[in-house]
Amino acid sequence: MREPNKTIASPHAHRGQMVNTDSSPAQAAPAKRRTFLGYLALMGPAFVVGAWQFGPGNLTTAVQAGSRFDYTLVWVIAVSTILMIFFTDMSVRLGIATPASLITSIKDHLGKWVGVLAGFGVFGITLMFSVGNAVGSGLGLSLIFGGSPVLWTVVCTAAVGFVLAFRNVYGIVEKALLVIVVLMGLAFIASTVVAQPDWYRSMEGLIPSLPPGSEILVVALVGTNFSINAAFYTSYGIKEHRRSRADYRDITLVDTIPGIVAPGIMTALVIMVAAAVLGKTGAEAGTINALASVFTPLAGPIGAMVFALGLSGAAFSSMIANATAGGTMLSDALGRGAQAGSATARIFTGVILAFGLVITLSFQASPVGLIVIAQSLTVLIAPLLGVLIVIMANKTSIMGDLRNRWWHNLLGAIGLITIIASSIRLITTLIG
Repeated sequence: MREPNKTIASPHAHRGQMVNTDSSPAQAAPAKRRTFLGYLALMGPAFVVGAWQFGPGNLTTAVQAGSRFDYTLVWVIAVSTILMIFFTDMSVRLGIATPASLITSIKDHLGKWVGVLAGFGVFGITLMFSVGNAVGSGLGLSLIFGGSPVLWTVVCTAAVGFVLAFRNVYGIVEKALLVIVVLMGLAFIASTVVAQPDWYRSMEGLIPSLPPGSEILVVALVGTNFSINAAFYTSYGIKEHRRSRADYRDITLVDTIPGIVAPGIMTALVIMVAAAVLGKTGAEAGTINALASVFTPLAGPIGAMVFALGLSGAAFSSMIANATAGGTMLSDALGRGAQAGSATARIFTGVILAFGLVITLSFQASPVGLIVIAQSLTVLIAPLLGVLIVIMANKTSIMGDLRNRWWHNLLGAIGLITIIASSIRLITTLIG
């Protein structure tokens, strides 16, 4: 005989909130009635993830895609964005359903060493990517204000350190990144209007094709736009806000989908701008710096400045999110707190920022070796993180009514195949 539904108090729930232990989808908590401001309050975690995802590496590959292959690789961004939405959604549901943080839950259910490996892996990736973020932030501001990019890197790092010194670290970071993402979007939309791309050919670019010699760039585009590391971190933002099952549908509509679609659209716009510049001037802008310099005769100094503002915003926002995520997840892996404001998380966040600054000052450029190491770490860690998200999201004992359905697992399988195939391709390239 079936037992009646049980409702128990959870030590991890809000005061007065009860948790339904019945796993039937029909027992999901009813949606709340919200005001407009109530919907706005749900925005945040996915935009933090999008800001982390949309950094200098993302921009560099997008510029190369548009400059070398015209509009033909826009489809890669569309596919990557869809896969990213599904994995971010899994992480959102894990943040709602798990009684503890994601890495702590992984340690409890899959073994302590698995959670520790995931935490150290993400930290290693963020440590290496901090160099590209540091260099990119300095470069963007030097294009706007002049002066040494290294000097501007020091200024940006100090500014990020100031932001992360506030007591409510995650809340401050989230609000700052929401504003920056909006400003970046306006900057890249304005740049696209000025560049006047061929919209018909850009729509044709949504049809999958693989131009000769584009294989490695496609791998790079997938790796920077379908960022499992960033998706993994979404659950931590959900936990910071203590979201409930009743919030899930609204979170999906006002945060998960727009937060992941926004960087996808901006990346596609960068490809289109690079392709338009190539078509109008005949100059191949294979780097961010080259694209900015070519943009000046095309759009004038104001147009070039608008584009540079978008670039510097991308690097600055990615620097904040990268350092916060890496510090938080390593702290969690070591059992020293899963909040961005914990003492251990702050220390590791500072280490990430300091590493990027010291390497930038030492080499006066972005060292290629560290970028290769970062890619190698991504190859090793991203498939593991993807598998962990899918496994945990299928555990009925944890997820209840929020567990994966067949369509989640179908898209999850496609995503895992994509990650593993990209990883194999990148490994063979690095070895070769």
